[in-house]
Amino acid sequence: MLSFHATSLANASAGSAGGSHVKFIFLGVLIAMIAALALEEKIHAKKSMITGFFAVIALLLGAMFDILPKGAALTLPGSNHALPVYIPAIEWEVIAIILGSSLFIDVVSRSGIFTWTAIKLTKVSGGDPRKLLIYYSVLTVVFSAVLNNVTAMIIVGSLTAVSLSKLERKDLLLPFLLTEGFMTNIGGLLTLISSVPNIILGSMAGISFIKFFVVAAPYVIVATAATIWLATRLFGIKGLTTDDERAAAKELVASFDENDGIASQSFFTLSWFLLGAFICVIATTEWLPYIRQLGMGYVAMGFAIIALLRYKHEVDKNYAAIDWDLLAFFAYLFVVINVMEHAGVLALIGDGIKQLLALGQIGGGVALLWSSAAASSLTDNVPLAAVMGNILTTAGPHNSDWWFTIFGTNLGGNFTPIGSASTVVAVSIIHRNDLKLNFGTFVIKALPFAIAQLILATGYVILADAIGLI
Repeated sequence: MLSFHATSLANASAGSAGGSHVKFIFLGVLIAMIAALALEEKIHAKKSMITGFFAVIALLLGAMFDILPKGAALTLPGSNHALPVYIPAIEWEVIAIILGSSLFIDVVSRSGIFTWTAIKLTKVSGGDPRKLLIYYSVLTVVFSAVLNNVTAMIIVGSLTAVSLSKLERKDLLLPFLLTEGFMTNIGGLLTLISSVPNIILGSMAGISFIKFFVVAAPYVIVATAATIWLATRLFGIKGLTTDDERAAAKELVASFDENDGIASQSFFTLSWFLLGAFICVIATTEWLPYIRQLGMGYVAMGFAIIALLRYKHEVDKNYAAIDWDLLAFFAYLFVVINVMEHAGVLALIGDGIKQLLALGQIGGGVALLWSSAAASSLTDNVPLAAVMGNILTTAGPHNSDWWFTIFGTNLGGNFTPIGSASTVVAVSIIHRNDLKLNFGTFVIKALPFAIAQLILATGYVILADAIGLI
């Protein structure tokens, strides 16, 4: 579904890239963009501005070196009207999925279903720290899979700060928030739409929603349990041991009211139905008559419009809540990546990837996973996924190579505080609560978790490939 520019445009410009000096000029532009994204906070620029700037530079250089496609490659079938070169470069299906899903989730979240679920679990825990860690960790994984990593971290992280404050256990806030940050990237592996790298790589690899879930779910379960176990051991989180402690904690959590955020009981009920229907339709898109021709982007946008009927007189509030910077970032990013494809940069990087693949089916795959994780820990995993997806598409990899790359780009975000958007949010909540955590301390605390998760992922993908699951 994401093959328009990777096929028609690539074929139209095959062999049009200039000499090696041209490739290295564009490679320098790509490296500069990635470095700027990694230093986003330092240079005080939004992602969309960074990628937009480099998209303008890349297109201008592309025109100067005459490497961009022309003529029929930019004309829609059955039409004589040529498109600007940057229009077909954008993966519109990805944009539609992100826009529709974000808008839909923003609307149904106004019903209070997510905060209701979180507070319910808090009360069920009875205020026991170990149970609370387990419940919040699982909740973070589920929210990351159903919503997105950032939204999940904001909801669970904010509730964690309030809950531990009421329970007079703010000493546990740092380990809780760190663990939840790690969990967002595990939960981001669960479904095809849980994270943007999943959408990009899964779609390019032709992996269906159901297939993605079936392959990823066993790992997510094991990695969740392992991460919780590590957190309880390394952070010293213990359960309540005496009846007096349990009674006092239970009395404190009893003051939580899960119904506070529910303005309309009817919309609360409807939101549960819509969320269930959304997941079911997304999961079965490839089998539904007519819908399969329109794709997941149509499903996401369709449910967004249906949900907006509840607030049809004030949709501007929901439009205002959309992360337009994120959408513009993706649009510009796809333009940059497309120009890099025509300049021969992806082929150049692909030669290096082929060297990894030459290590053998297992050796090459393992090298892909760990190198993807290392790259993802230092820069945004979205451009990494876009570059890797385009390279793997032309390299003709084994099925397991796609999965090694998917696991690496997602889990690498747990190495550093800038490795993923959700860990950035976790750190911001930590600082907001006057807790000290610098870059080095984060890496030291995160290293055992990230390495354990990658070791598990390595073994799991090898095993899944051996038994024919992937």
